[in-house]
Amino acid sequence: MRLAIIRIASIQPRASSSISEPNPTFISSSLLLWNQFKPPSTKCKFPKIHLKWKQYQGINHWEGLLDPLDDNLRSEILRYGYFVDATYSSFDFNPSSLTYATCLHSRKSLLSKCGLGNYGYRLTKYLRVTCGIHVPTWINKLFKQSCTRSSWIGYVAICENKKEITRLGRRDIVIAFRGTTTCLEWLENLRATLTHLPGHVVGEDGVGPMVQKGFLSLYTSKATKRASLQEMVREEIGRVIQKYTNEPLSLTLTGHSLGAALAILSAYDISATFRNPPMVTVISFGGPRVGNESFGKQLEQKGIRILRIVNSDDVVTKVPGLLVNLDDVAGNQDVHVGIWSKWLYKYIEDMQLLYADIGQELRLSSKEFPYLNKGDIALCHDLKTYLHLVKNFGSSSCS
Repeated sequence: MRLAIIRIASIQPRASSSISEPNPTFISSSLLLWNQFKPPSTKCKFPKIHLKWKQYQGINHWEGLLDPLDDNLRSEILRYGYFVDATYSSFDFNPSSLTYATCLHSRKSLLSKCGLGNYGYRLTKYLRVTCGIHVPTWINKLFKQSCTRSSWIGYVAICENKKEITRLGRRDIVIAFRGTTTCLEWLENLRATLTHLPGHVVGEDGVGPMVQKGFLSLYTSKATKRASLQEMVREEIGRVIQKYTNEPLSLTLTGHSLGAALAILSAYDISATFRNPPMVTVISFGGPRVGNESFGKQLEQKGIRILRIVNSDDVVTKVPGLLVNLDDVAGNQDVHVGIWSKWLYKYIEDMQLLYADIGQELRLSSKEFPYLNKGDIALCHDLKTYLHLVKNFGSSSCS
């Protein structure tokens, strides 16, 4: 079923961890809240899920686990959320710094410096993203640091601790992505029209799989001396799959905001590139829409499981583009309204703005917490807010 027309939007609020730049009016009431989400620096005590790990990875679309939220699944969502948070706390946000838009830590020290040293994972690959937008030379000279085309966006980490592998029931590979930070990444976000995936033909419905133009540009663009994000992901995952081909594997891609969109594109690309890949799951925090309904069907056919964690007060999860309920259009009793709706639907489709929400949704709401400022768009979108909502969510019938 397609949803009713609800909004037009393409601009996303700031997608960075507000722990680095907190709202001054919110500091006193949020300090204890943010401190709750420092990953445990001592030995982790996550639940044993080896007998049902495929269920927690979404093999059955998390049926019966989301409402009420299963405590083991909650623990796994928070665990992956900490992997994403590490991308923010490791990123150099200072445009005047010589290391701007790079990682502040070495591959060997990042996880330990971010409180994840006892999670049993080893970081194997840093990932960078390159913007496909070319700015005029004079702007580039004037704002050289701010207009950097390539920047560090995340990493690949592999579970290597035997006890953790036993607890999980398989060897887990994590790919974690941060959200939007640089000026050119913001400009890519604004390229909200849909574009066809390379190498795909039009489907039976007359429309082939399409994704947001800016997200695809970020995933596939490369610099003269630097590989694209797509090439880096393919190379590393190919190496890992070949190395651990004889044991149970899972591939978990997780990200916040822009990172959630790139996680979905990466998951699709991995499943399309490698024959018989491991089980691929996406844990998405505050992600925008990525593609059309045909793209969603492609993901489903390839067995990719996507859990969209959504704050109903977060604007980013409602953009870009439009959602249309074609069933309502077809069943409308008012002839004039029906004709108008069909014309509008066709117009939106021709404008390449007809998006679809993809994956299974865990819907949360910051309205349940009176000390969260509903008017602060950035706060509603913040990763720390999402972790807080996940930690405290019971069910839709019980706040």
